Amino acid sequence: MLSRRAFTLSITAGLAAPSLVRAQGGNDLRQAAQGVDNLRQTAQGLDQLHAILVQRGDDLLLAEAPRGPGLDSVANIKSCSKSLVALILGTAIARGEIAGLSTTLAEAAPSLIPADATDGVADLTFEDLVTLRAGLAGTSGSNYGAWVASANWVAYALRQPRIAPNGGRMIYSTGTTHVLGAALAQVTGDSLASLMRQRLGADLGIEIPNWTRDPQGRFMGGNQMALTPRGMLKVAVMMRDGGRFEGTQVMPQDWIADSHVARTTSPYSGLGYGLGWFVSRSGWAIARGYGGQIIAAHPQRALAVAITSDPNRPARSQGYFGDLMDLIDGPVTALA
Repeated sequence: MLSRRAFTLSITAGLAAPSLVRAQGGNDLRQAAQGVDNLRQTAQGLDQLHAILVQRGDDLLLAEAPRGPGLDSVANIKSCSKSLVALILGTAIARGEIAGLSTTLAEAAPSLIPADATDGVADLTFEDLVTLRAGLAGTSGSNYGAWVASANWVAYALRQPRIAPNGGRMIYSTGTTHVLGAALAQVTGDSLASLMRQRLGADLGIEIPNWTRDPQGRFMGGNQMALTPRGMLKVAVMMRDGGRFEGTQVMPQDWIADSHVARTTSPYSGLGYGLGWFVSRSGWAIARGYGGQIIAAHPQRALAVAITSDPNRPARSQGYFGDLMDLIDGPVTALA
C-alpha cells in the first residue's frame, strides 16, 4: 500500500517527522521544504490553476486547491479523456479483443463506416486512430461545434476531407478519438463508460461518472470525462509505475512503456505524441485537456502530477499551458 506520507511545508513541522528525513535520503531538510514551498507559491501565482497534487515515490509532496471546487470534487478533465481512451485500447489488445495496433477499422468495426466515408477510412489502423494520424480534417477547435451538432458523430468524423495520408502527420481531432472509443465499445460489447469503470476505475479506487453521449448513445471518446484531482493523481501514479497501482497490475506493462514513446509530434506545442499521451523531451508523459487539465508521470524521477484549472479559459502552448510546463519542468522536477 502506498503510504502517501504528506510532506509538511513548514520547517518546524518537518523537523518533527523523521520519515521526511529518510525520504530525502539525507538531503537537507530545509532545502526540501523550501522546494515544496517554492512550488506552492509558484502554483498559487497562476490564476487559472484550481488544484495541484505532486507525489514522489510514495510521498505526497503537495496537495492543494487554491481555487475551484477542491481536491475531492470532480472536475471536467476535457481532452485528458483521450489519454484514458488510449489506455482502454491497451487492455483490449492485451485481452485479444483487438488483434493489435495494425488491425484496421474495417476488420474490427466495419459497421461504423458510413457508405460515403472518405476514401481510405476502412484501412485506418488502431495505431492511426490512437496517435491522431487518421489523415482527416479535424473536428476540434473551430470545427467542434458543427461536429457535435451533427446527427452521427462517428459518421461525420469519417466523412471529413482527407488532408494527409493514413498514418501521416498528427491532426488533433476529438472526432478521431471518438471513432476509437466507438470501435472499442463495439468490439468489447460494452459501453466506453463501463470499460472505464471496470478496467481503470475499479483497481484505482476512483469513481467515473457518466459523461456526454453522442446521438447514438455512445459515450464521447476523447472529451468531457470527469475525475477528482485525487483520482487524476492515481492515474498519474499508475502511469509512472508501469501500469501498477498499490500492488495491482491495472494496465499492461508493455502498453504503458510504449505510451511513453513518441510516435509523432504536435504541430502546436512541439511535444511528442505517443499512444494517446504527449511526451516531453524532459521525460514526462502528459495527458492534456482544454483549460489546463494535466495528468503527468515521470518514471525516471518517480514523480506523478495532477493539475486542474479553470475549464472555461484557454490554455495555449505559448500561454498558460506553457506556464504549466515551466512549472512541471522547473519547481516540480526539482523535487525529484
